[in-house]
Parts: sequence; C-alpha cells; structure tokens
Amino acid sequence: MTLDPPRGGLPEARAVRWNPTPEELRELTSRMPIARLTAFDNYNVQTKVTARSAASTFVVTDTPERHSGQTITRAEGARLAAAQDAFIRDQEMLVVDGYIGNDPADRVRARLYIEAAHANIAGMQRWLYFDAEEAGPDFEPRLTVIYTPNLAAPGYPDDRVIAVDLDAGVTRVLNSDYFGESKKGGLRMWNALVFERGGLGLHAGCKVIPTPRGEQGMLIVGLSGTGKTTTTFTRQNDSLPVQDDFVALYPGGRVVATENGCFAKTFSLDPAFEPSIYGAVCKPEAYLENVSQNAAGEVDFFDTAYTQNGRAVFRMEALRWHRDARDLPGVNQLLILNRNESIIPGVARLSAAQAAAYFMLGETKGTSAGGKDEEGKFLRVPGTNPFFPLRHEQQGNRFLELLGSCDFEVFLLNTGRVGGADTDPRSKKVTILHSSAIVKAIAEGAVEWEPDPDFGYDVASSLPGVDDLEILQPRRLYEGQGRLDEYQRVVEQLRLDRRAYLQKWEGLDPAIVDAAG
Repeated sequence: MTLDPPRGGLPEARAVRWNPTPEELRELTSRMPIARLTAFDNYNVQTKVTARSAASTFVVTDTPERHSGQTITRAEGARLAAAQDAFIRDQEMLVVDGYIGNDPADRVRARLYIEAAHANIAGMQRWLYFDAEEAGPDFEPRLTVIYTPNLAAPGYPDDRVIAVDLDAGVTRVLNSDYFGESKKGGLRMWNALVFERGGLGLHAGCKVIPTPRGEQGMLIVGLSGTGKTTTTFTRQNDSLPVQDDFVALYPGGRVVATENGCFAKTFSLDPAFEPSIYGAVCKPEAYLENVSQNAAGEVDFFDTAYTQNGRAVFRMEALRWHRDARDLPGVNQLLILNRNESIIPGVARLSAAQAAAYFMLGETKGTSAGGKDEEGKFLRVPGTNPFFPLRHEQQGNRFLELLGSCDFEVFLLNTGRVGGADTDPRSKKVTILHSSAIVKAIAEGAVEWEPDPDFGYDVASSLPGVDDLEILQPRRLYEGQGRLDEYQRVVEQLRLDRRAYLQKWEGLDPAIVDAAG
C-alpha cells in the first residue's frame, strides 16, 4: 500500500484551483478570518499551531529499522490516506506546482495540495518553490505534500499527524496550520533523494563573500534559532546570499540550492542589524505568520505574548541582491553554528573528524522553532538536521566522506554566550557584530590560530574586529574570574556526554566518536 494515488494524481475534491497567481493567492488570503492586513500592506496570519510538530511526525514504512525517527506501518498510512481523501472530497483545494532547486540537472518536481481555506500556506509555498514552466494537471511531481489543516487525527499527539511516505514521495499533513509543515514536508523527502544520489542535504545557508584573495563561497550549517539566517544575510564586504535554509552538498564540493525564497524568523528583527531581511519582510508581497500586531496594523517584532516563533516568507528577489547557486564559485569554508552558554569559543577551526563530530552533535540551546518542548533547553540534534528521515548515523558518515572529497575548511562558531546564561553578570554575549567580524576574518584568511589544550581544535589568538580574547578563548574568562575549577568540570562533563551521545548511533564511524574530545 502507498499513501497516494498514482504519482501525479490527486484525491478528488469538490473544486480545485490549479496554480493561482500571486495576486489570486493574496486575495484568497485576505478572506481568511485569521488574516490581518499590516501597515506594510501584507498579510499576517495567526495560526493555532506555532511551531513544527516533531512528536506528530512519522515515516510510513514496514521496515522501521531503516529510520531513526518515529514510524507507522503502511497499513496505518493507508488508513490515514483514506480518511484524508474522504475529507478532501467535500473541500475546495489549491494546487501549487514548482521545483525544489533550480539547476535543470538536479531540480525536483514538487507539488502542494491544500485546502483553499488556508491560502496563505499556498502563497508562502509558491514564493519558496522555483517556478515550473509546465505547471498544471499534466505536471508530474516527484514529491507531493497533501495538506488538510482542518482535519483532526484522533489518537496522535495533539490530534495531529504528519505521515511521510518516502517511497511514494508523498507527505500527508493533518490538523496543523503552521506553514513550516508544508516547507519541511517537501524538504524532508528531498533529503532522502539527495542521499540516494550520493550527496547530503544540509540545514544550511550559503553566501559569497568578496575578499582580496578572491570570492569565497561559504556554507552556514545550524539549527533554527542559532543565527543561520542572520549570518547568511549579514553583508561582510558586500557579500551576497545564495540560499537561506537548505542546500545539497555533493562530492567535490558541488552545491545545489533548494528554495527561491526565505522563511525567516522575525523575533527581534531590527533594521539596524538586519536591514536586508527587514526590508524584504516589510514589502507587500511578503507573508507574515504569528507576528505581533496592533489594531492599527503596526507590527512589533519584539513582542512575544503569543509566540517567539513569528515568521515571514519572501522571495530572494525581494532583497534586490543575491547570487544564483548555479553561479557559486565553489565552497571555501563551512561554518557549524552552536548557540551555547558556557565554554565554546567564538570560533574554532576543526579537523575533518572533529567537523563530523560537531556536525553530528548539533549542540544548541533550543528555541521556539521546535515548540515549547525544546525552547530554552540544551539540545543535541544529529547533523543539525531534524528533517533527515533515514538513520542519523548515515548522515554523519556521509558528511565525513564528503569532506574527504572537498577542499574547504570547517569552523565551529558560538552564536550564544561564554561564561554563563544572560542572567549571569559574569558572562559575555557573542554579539552579531562579533560573529560578523569572525565571518569576515575567516573569509579573508586573517585569523591567527593556536591549539586549544582541552578539545584539540584550534582557537583564535588574533582576529581583526574582535579584541576581547575572552570571547575567542573562554578559558581566559573563567581563569580571570577565579572559575577555573568550574571550567575543568564543564570540560570533563562535555567530553563524557558527547562521547556517550555519539556512541548511541550504531554504525557511526569510530573516528567521529573519538574526535568528540
């Protein structure tokens, strides 16, 4: 059994609108009771679900041992599909066709099929897909998301389910009105395709930085909330963003893009620090989701009364400056972002095995992007990629394998604090200005390095734009404050915890486990 009718077919509906124009999708969104017009002349929708629903996400398979995440049987997947198909027969539906990726050799045909009552999701997805010239009933998608926000799934967490059939290339979403389930629904299945093709999907931004030694291509890997988007769009040396959220890395360092737009967090969005994103978010064609707004239509990006996970979708063209991934000169550096609050330095240079270890550790302080179960907690997410649908150790091994064929350096960046939480007056924040200076110095090759005695990676002894060595070498901060015993305890505990975490992934290359510290 599979979840879908023959590929390219769709469940019958009362009415279907094929590929509405952006203007039509905006007009349909304006009819939604939960859509409000902002002072920017764009629409802001308040959803009942404010983050991705990891606890409700399942791969449909009769071979659960092939997956690290939750699974349901094919029989159960067929039952859910039948219930959703029956519901759709009485609905007006929208179809949005497009491509994940824009390289003709690698792009993947994709389709969203969703209730017209939630036209904002269709409008947002249309901005992220690359346009399909032959969109319509004859378009044959490789990946399809069938989405019914108004259909409950009793018996599943929060009566909600995201059922992922990788073999059929179909994801069924029931009872979530959060746009992220549409976006990630396609990209999760795309991850599996990329792996089959010998590459690896990275939860990463990409940018090109002009420097005196030539243009530098940079990948920025990190979980949501670690500063991936901010780092990607910060304009060191008039750098150009290529991609915001997902790329495919293939042998030899070849990079393939996925999306024609950006799904950006808006919490604390400040034009002084992120003018490009702010400008794009405030355009009429952008879609907002769960952003605080008053009766006059004025938005407040700092108000978290409803959620901290406010979002916006805009096309890359809205920035008026970006680089097409097909013109990427190559990858020179890869950054792994780690939002920490203790002894992780502002930047560290990693060996290949260390890079694979930190890639698999995926350490960060949880944010609202993962819902209330993750917010504020210390997390480890393998490969910094919560959307990899196969065995997690496979992506660690593939990452190390790819590094062996790629000629670029890998760095660990802390985008949080050193010395403690923000409630600890002894701690120091790694600011956006610090991180921007670090990225610029890496691209220009202007960092002087020395070995770290505790973890074996290299730390910066001199870095233009960051004069505070306690940011670059946290051991100095602890030592200067008479906290060296505390520092050593954290070092030993991290070594033990990291090794134990990596050892639980059966089949992970022992070199990756040994490199953890």
